[in-house]
Amino acid sequence: MKNHILTHDQIQHIAKRIAYQIYETNVDEKEIVVAGVNGGGNDFAKKIVTILKKITEAQIVLCKVSMDKKNPLKSGVETSIPEDDYKNKSIVLVDDVLNSGTTLIYGVHHFLKTPIKQLKTAVLVNRNHKKYPIKADFKGISLSTSLNEHIKVEFKPKNDIVYLE
Repeated sequence: MKNHILTHDQIQHIAKRIAYQIYETNVDEKEIVVAGVNGGGNDFAKKIVTILKKITEAQIVLCKVSMDKKNPLKSGVETSIPEDDYKNKSIVLVDDVLNSGTTLIYGVHHFLKTPIKQLKTAVLVNRNHKKYPIKADFKGISLSTSLNEHIKVEFKPKNDIVYLE
């Protein structure tokens, strides 16, 4: 049995709220790079990008961030756009769940190798089990869960869901 945490409508509402928060933080920017971590992070980033394009005249660039989430040090981090496309820009790194912070810290590290204007992070679910000193600047919900519980996020047309396994 699935223990539902967020329904489709709640996820849509959170994506909209986070998009507005990103817009408010970047109100004077001409271009905003929304970088979604492969998997659920990129799916969530796409939702945010769709909303941002409706509420701001700034150019919104979607960037996919690829890494092996189990071993990002070994695999390294790659982006779907070249470094020159995010250099001196405002970047928002997006993931679906912030658990230990490993994925976000390696993503942040990758972008900090390049001069940028600012870097913020956004997550749908913040689990509070961090082993790295990283936080989400924009978050949907915060959950205190046990380490053996698993948060599952599924993005499906008109049927997004977050549940506890």
